[in-house]
Amino acid sequence: MTKRRVVLKREEPLPPPPLMDSANSSNTMRVHVRYGECQRNHAANVGGYAVDGCREFMAASEEEDTEASLTCAACGCHRNFHRRVVETEAVSSSDCE
Repeated sequence: MTKRRVVLKREEPLPPPPLMDSANSSNTMRVHVRYGECQRNHAANVGGYAVDGCREFMAASEEEDTEASLTCAACGCHRNFHRRVVETEAVSSSDCE
């Protein structure tokens, strides 16, 4: 009997488009992404479920676009194992002069 691996992909909904209040002011959306607790199952190869308890992703390196910046300093896992949290904020700017 062969094992079958199924990959499920989930798309997150896009934030709503910015609304225009008037001709002199506009709203824009600011999106901030952070990575929460680690969800890697360390006992998957033996048929169990065990997580390491890492509470938040901390990059091993501050430099952008390096492999070390995608590795967690606390648990050693890749950033994709951590829960992705998307925060949107409405920022309004107006020209009141």
